[in-house]
This record gives sequence, C-alpha cells and structure tokens, in this order.
Amino acid sequence: MNMELSGRRKPTPETSHRTPDADTELSPSVGIGLNAAIVAVADNEPVALVVRGEPDRIGATDILPFGPFDPIEHRTLESGLRAWVHNQTGLDLGYAEQLYTFADRGRHAEPDDASPHVVSIGYLALTQAVGHHGLTNGVWRSWYQYFPWEDWRRGRPEVIAHEIEPRIKAWAEKPSSPKAGLSPIPRADRVRICFGLDGMAWDEEKVLERFEMLYEAGLVDEALRDGRSAAREWTDRPKLGLPMQSDHRRILATAISRTRSKIKYRPVVFELMPDEFTLYELQKTVEAILGPHLHKQNFRRLVEGAGLVEPTGDVKTRTGGRPAKLFRFRREVLLERPAPGVRVSAPPVRN
Repeated sequence: MNMELSGRRKPTPETSHRTPDADTELSPSVGIGLNAAIVAVADNEPVALVVRGEPDRIGATDILPFGPFDPIEHRTLESGLRAWVHNQTGLDLGYAEQLYTFADRGRHAEPDDASPHVVSIGYLALTQAVGHHGLTNGVWRSWYQYFPWEDWRRGRPEVIAHEIEPRIKAWAEKPSSPKAGLSPIPRADRVRICFGLDGMAWDEEKVLERFEMLYEAGLVDEALRDGRSAAREWTDRPKLGLPMQSDHRRILATAISRTRSKIKYRPVVFELMPDEFTLYELQKTVEAILGPHLHKQNFRRLVEGAGLVEPTGDVKTRTGGRPAKLFRFRREVLLERPAPGVRVSAPPVRN
C-alpha cells in the first residue's frame, strides 16, 4: 500500500516563511487506503476474496481488494471502497461495515521508505460465493490457509502442538525488549490465554490477538519481512500459514474476529446463506465460521427456538438420505428483539 497518494511540495522563497497551518502541503503527507475483507462460505469452507500481485520480499502474492480514497471521485469512504472492489474484481458488494482503522507505521513500510504514510480503513463484507456473481478477477481462498491454527472442526489443530506451542512458550520465557513497554499481563499468561494452553479454554474470537502474538514473537513471515528482531532470532522458524502482502493478514484476522463475534448477536450469518437452506447447511456454515464442531440437536433447538428461521414447506432431496426440510430466514425477528443472532456456544475445548 505504499502508493503515491499525495506529494510534498518543495519550499520556495515565497513559501518558506509560512506556517504549516498556512500551507498544509509542507507537512508530511498522509494517504487514506480502503481495504475490503470480503467473506463467504463455499462448500462448507470459509473463504476470503483475494487478488494477486507480484511476489514481495517474502514471496507473498495475496492482497485484499484495496485502493486509495479520492475525495473528489468518492462521495463517502464506503462508496470509494465499493468502487475499488468493483474495479478490481467485478464484484458488487452487498452487506458491508467499517471494521477498523489501521494506522501503524512500519507494518508495511519498506526500509528507508519516504512515501506518504497510509492510514488504512478496513471493511468487512459478507456475500455468497455461489458461481461468480460478476467476479472477473480474484480468487476465493479458505481463510484457514492463512490461519491454520484457527480450524478446530476436527479437533485441536496439529500445528498448535507441533509448531506453535513449543516456540511460543520458549519466546514467553525470554525477557521482553525495553521498547515493547510494560504489559499488565505477563507474557506466559498472555500465551496461555490466547492459545488456550495449560488447561485454559480456547476462545474462538481471539483471532487477531493470536496473530499479533505470533507477529510479536517473530513466528510469521510478515515479521521477518518487516525487519522485526524477534523474527531474526529464530533458526527454525516454521511456515505458519500463507503470508499476505502489506498488513493484509492482520486486517483479515480482524475481520474473522468480528465475524465470529457478530454472528452471535446479529443475524449476519444469513447474508452468507441462499434464500432457502436446510438446517444442516446452516449448521455447517456456522461451524465453518466459528471453527469448532457444534452439537446437532442443540443447534437446531437453539435456531428454531429463537425464531430465526421458518419452514418454507418444501424439501431438498439428498442423495443417500431422507429429504430435508427447507427453511428461510425469518425477517420478523429483527422487529421482535434487539440482538437476534445465532447465540451458539462452541463446546469448551481445552488442551
């Protein structure tokens, strides 16, 4: 995202006496970038839409759709985002919400970089990855390719026990750098809380915290690319998921955290579903998003009891099984209570 969004004008005798307030072009430039984490579920797999760029210094090619905000061309930030997504991918976004503002300098800057500092505004968009929906460029990738430690549908991921746990614990035992500042929670406790180690429960919403900790420990490729000293200390640094260019894996981690949290108190999961679906399909979609496997009967009682769905009267014929009832989202629930989400609680998983 090191884009030439604006420039600095060299002072002239006529302007050198002026104050920064009088001529803002003399001040360090700041550009606004718009980034879209576009999420869907395809074949029971949570996917994100990425476009491909030339490999960077660590070989990362995947990028979230993005572009600079142009206050002349774009009436609002969101309209600018939608325009860039359409230009880059051909996709017209449906549901979208502002996610977070990423303003850290150095998470994507090259050494001796003097280009304008880019403040990135991330958005979360939910859609359906059915067919192409006008998609002309980009590919859908499982978000577990970037975060393999987040997929608990078949139990605890091996990458945690074999690669992450021994290294993150070793890092936690090292003294903290004076530049890191003091944390109210010791490193070892932060590690246990984030990764559910030593009897602690796994919290599926801490996606960003886990990625940030792996970055801080120098265990992800982006930390090496960004010149973090912790990354240079490892002689056996593992390959922990696919890296992304710039700060985009961090933005995607934020989007996953938001999605996992939001489906529990808002019915946004239905943005990922077709108009008609079976309860099995709905359960598999929720499992794909959250990670852990859910109890079938408990899930069905919760969804039907909460008034989130209603039967259509039709059935779907499945090969090798009985026909399954088709349901649709019951929109009246939005008027009945303020937080009509899929309030599932994943079974507690402990190491």
